Amino acid sequence: MTKPFPTKNLRFFLTAPSPCPYLPGRKERKVFTALDGLDAGELHDVLTNAGFRRSQNIAYRPSCDACDACISARVPVEKFEFTRRWRKIMLRNADLTRALRPAQATEEQFFLLRRYLASRHADGGMADMTFTDFAAMVEESAVHTHIVEYRYSDGPNRGELASAALVDALGDGLSMVYSFFEPDDSRRSPGVYVILDHIQQARAAGFGYLYLGYWIPGSDKMHYKAEFRPLELLLGGEWRPYEPVEF
Repeated sequence: MTKPFPTKNLRFFLTAPSPCPYLPGRKERKVFTALDGLDAGELHDVLTNAGFRRSQNIAYRPSCDACDACISARVPVEKFEFTRRWRKIMLRNADLTRALRPAQATEEQFFLLRRYLASRHADGGMADMTFTDFAAMVEESAVHTHIVEYRYSDGPNRGELASAALVDALGDGLSMVYSFFEPDDSRRSPGVYVILDHIQQARAAGFGYLYLGYWIPGSDKMHYKAEFRPLELLLGGEWRPYEPVEF
């Protein structure tokens, strides 16, 4: 359990409304605060458990008018079962090698990100990201952050970067900040594989959870997160098991 942290002296700010990138026709607003100082890591833990996400040196969460569709989601890794479906995806990616790297941006990572964004999120807010923007996203962090790289170990692409994930280490788990992959390699289900591999990493490290960010019912871009069951959702200020409605 995360210990109490004094938050009454924090200053929170609210962004102006902007188009929602997930639900057409809606506007989004975010409340945010700075993550800095010697207690940044502890504060990050508390805010993550309260539904915030990190972007560089700020923590934010949605604060939209008349909309609460964004729901924080996490996987209790000890309860997660690698079903036949998940094992098949792991097997498809067995030729990849994993390496943990410091939070330092490289051109190789950036070019992979650019290919990924052009293929999957060409109309998104990150589509015009420059290398300077990418370096800020990776390197500007006051908490424990690292990059996990996955490379092909054989075949014509041997040694090349297949996917990467920017990850924060919390007191009780790992938090997936952002991941990207080679878009022409979709047969591997690379985005799913990275999450499965991080469930294994969190379990091996003795953590309780893998934080997936926001799940948004009705958003095709976020639908995949609901597949990682058992899943816990932050509802009414409490983490509760996700119970899908069957029709």
